[in-house]
Amino acid sequence: MSAPVFSTLGCRLNAYETEAMKEMAEAAGLSGAVVVNTCAVTAEAVRKARQEIRRLSRENPGAPVIVTGCAAQTEPETFAAMPEVTRVIGNHEKMQPETWQSLRAPDLIGETEKIRVDDIMSVRETAGHLIDGFGRHRAYVQVQNGCDHRCTFCIIPFGRGNSRSVPAGVVVEQIKRLVGRGFNEVVLTGVDLTSWGADLPGTPRLGDLVMRILRLVPDLPRLRISSIDSIEADENLMLAIATEPRLMPHLHLSLQAGDDMILKRMKRRHLRDDAIRFCEEARRLRPEIVFGADIIAGFPTETEAMFENSVRLVDDCGLTFLHVFPFSPRKGTPAARMPAVKGPVIRDRAARLREAGEAALRRHLDAQVGRTHRVLTEGPRLGRTEQFTEVAFASDQPEGALMDLRIAGHDGTRLVA
Repeated sequence: MSAPVFSTLGCRLNAYETEAMKEMAEAAGLSGAVVVNTCAVTAEAVRKARQEIRRLSRENPGAPVIVTGCAAQTEPETFAAMPEVTRVIGNHEKMQPETWQSLRAPDLIGETEKIRVDDIMSVRETAGHLIDGFGRHRAYVQVQNGCDHRCTFCIIPFGRGNSRSVPAGVVVEQIKRLVGRGFNEVVLTGVDLTSWGADLPGTPRLGDLVMRILRLVPDLPRLRISSIDSIEADENLMLAIATEPRLMPHLHLSLQAGDDMILKRMKRRHLRDDAIRFCEEARRLRPEIVFGADIIAGFPTETEAMFENSVRLVDDCGLTFLHVFPFSPRKGTPAARMPAVKGPVIRDRAARLREAGEAALRRHLDAQVGRTHRVLTEGPRLGRTEQFTEVAFASDQPEGALMDLRIAGHDGTRLVA
């Protein structure tokens, strides 16, 4: 029988967990199955998951189809009702080796429950299965899972559960192994990264973890943080930004909006001025730092003036990489019951936000021309600077290497060296 076919939708954490599932499925001897790891962040993400299931079922006739991930956790009945689907597995269950052992034929074919999804809110142990990296250039380390916050638009806590942290000692040992295997960059990932440590003895903060990693793994060339909630940035994290050149000068911020009333209706924990103040302070501490950000267009009750505040935030915070999300109501969230903005208006605002983001990126690219950057090669013709800016190469380069390259120009979306 052939190896299982895995498909990943959604975030980097999902991609990390897919690699862990591959390891467990292989150890269990699972073969000939299709596994779809779904995302639930928007209604469109759930639609794409259903589409992917149908496509893979057509391409793998007769193969059992196992559906897991956040959409499977939040809407198990939706996927169980699909004739293509054999099993629906929850986010906690997917990280248990015994789950994959039970999915081997003939167990998979037998008369058992189609849905195996427990209450994710009851999960208390630390974030799950640790793997020693994936890819050949950059390793991802899951240090946290779940979220204790309840933003009014977000379904993810109901897919991931409450916040759980991986102890610092476990994280450090894993990073040591990754460096020993030749990885030049490690990225810390989680659902709500700045909540790391709140459930651990002594309630350490994310900055404590970052400083500990850099101190105890001196051979690690580059440490990167994925997405953070800027209002929860602690003193040691700011100290690391200011003093640790091995901490990369790029942060992706969960901002979501630039208008105070909309932020309150989203139940965010920051206001507009908080975001601007954080970016100014981080840039004062580390002048070369760049910011990415998530911003939602067309949140319920958003007026044109409120939207313009979000557009202005791109310049006021000095954002470089914009991830724009047209608002998509998620059943079961408070925002889904709020007065909606009309669809064409949402699409128009999303397009205008993307234009502002594209202009900001071009300004950043313009400023890099003629400079020399240390680039981590991701493939023969592609790499990223310390600021996470893509660089295209004129000739093939070895993958996973750190190289000092002079920037000759850009094509509007990436640098050229």
